[in-house]
Formats: sequence, structure tokens, C-alpha cells
Amino acid sequence: MTATAHRPPPAGSAVPAPAPDPARRRRGPRPADVVLVAIAAFFCIPLAWVVLASFDAEASLAVAWPATPTLDNYAAVLDTETTFRPMWNSVVLCGGATLVTVVCAVLAAYPLSRYRSRASRPFLLTIVFATGLPITAIMIPVYALFVQVNLIDSMPAAVLFLATSALPYAIFLTTGFMDGVPVEIEEAAWVDGASMLRTLWEVVLPMMRPGVAVVAIFTLVQTWGNFFVPFMLLLSPDKLPAAVSLFTFSSQYGQVAYGQLAAFSILYSAPVVVLYLLLGRRLGSGFAAAGGLKG
Repeated sequence: MTATAHRPPPAGSAVPAPAPDPARRRRGPRPADVVLVAIAAFFCIPLAWVVLASFDAEASLAVAWPATPTLDNYAAVLDTETTFRPMWNSVVLCGGATLVTVVCAVLAAYPLSRYRSRASRPFLLTIVFATGLPITAIMIPVYALFVQVNLIDSMPAAVLFLATSALPYAIFLTTGFMDGVPVEIEEAAWVDGASMLRTLWEVVLPMMRPGVAVVAIFTLVQTWGNFFVPFMLLLSPDKLPAAVSLFTFSSQYGQVAYGQLAAFSILYSAPVVVLYLLLGRRLGSGFAAAGGLKG
């Protein structure tokens, strides 16, 4: 048999385009896509109502474009009793709980990540079980305990309880992030004379900043939207956070002012969104410093 040589096309001749792949042809919308779009629309409808109603002086439960957009709803809620004091209480309550949770989670995750023992796996399983325990299931005995030890209506006690309730999942997340930090870098710091706490502070934590940011954001969002705990443990009106103030604001009138309620809801959600935008830049940075071991 004689092999046929492949000849290139002559100069100046048009090269035929490859035939389109039938598998890559554009397909119509699949049923799963339609279902996902419908679910997304259901989630967007309440958000659209909050935004539109905040600029509508005659807002109702219907999602409608305001006839005359106005800022009167924001002007009505921007005062000390309605917004500023509850927002400050939320910052103190949730910010303190987040700080305590992150510090305790880092200190608890370090031995779980670096020192293996027979009790590590049962302890982690216990933590996973504790994350699924609903907070409402233990609030009655917690309330009775707070009354007996005279800690009811105490802001520091509420901060500690919120931190305790958020700590199991924070430890679980922090342990996973800390496992991604190579132990060899810590060993090199130990050879240079660094102590364990200094190694944790100056070596491990800078390399897991994205993980710490994730834990902080998750804890703050969880505590910021917590209504039941401060509602049960805090009684004085001047100590109530914005989550509870939102409830009392919507029920203190015979007829609910939907426009003012929507404006307050946007102001209430703004700090968490701003924090996410500030810390979100670090979430994708990864553990770039770990590349120093290679080469």
C-alpha cells in the first residue's frame, strides 16, 4: 500500500471552518434552571419590597414602585430611641461575642490541629453534634440559671452566652483552616527560639487570615440576627439590640408603619454588609505564604 501524504492547502485558499460539535450546541433552558430561577425570584421579592417600601410614604405589603419616592421613612427612624441606641447595643453585644468566639476558637483549635490523641475524634464529633443543637431547646434552663445567679439583664453575661452558643461551629471551622498551615514553618520558628504562643500569633494566624475572616463573619452574622437570646436574657429597653427593637417597633402601633419598618430593616442590615465587603477581600487570598516551603 502507498501512503498518501497530507498536502497543506495552497496559499490564498480559504481554510474550511470545523464542523460545529452537536454536543456543544446551545441548548434550551433545562427544568432545573427554571426551578432555580423561580426560587431566586421568590428570594428577591422580599428584598425588593424592603427597598421599595423604604422610599414609599404610603407603603403596604404589596411590592409596588413608590408613587413619590421620599426619605421621610429614614428621617422618622433616625433617632436615639429607635435606631442609634439599639444599633450600638447590637455592636457591643455581637461584636463582643464575635471577639470572644474567635479568640477561644483559635486557642481551642490549635491543640486539636497540632496534637493528635485518641480523644481528638470524639471531641470533634461532640462539637459537630453541638452545632446542630437548637438554641431554643436549652433557653428555658439557661434562663432559670441566669435568674438564680442574678445574671439576667446583664450585657456581659449575654455576650458570653452568645459566644458560647457560637463557639462549637467556630472551633470546627478554625480547626479545618489551621490544618492547612504547614507544621514545618512552626518548627522552623521553634528552632529560632520562638515560644508556642508567639508562633501561633506571628506565624500561624497571619497564614490563616482568610479562615479567621470567615469565622468572624459567620459568627457576627449568626449573632447579629439572633432574636431569641437577647429577648430572653435582656429586659431593660436601653439594653435591647436592634434585633429585638425591630420586633417592638413593628408591634408598638395599632397599625404597622411598613415604610418605617423597611427603612429600619435596611439600616439594621447595613453593618453586616459593610463588614462583609471589608473582610471579603481576604477570603480569596489563600495560604500564599505556604509556598515558601517549596523550591
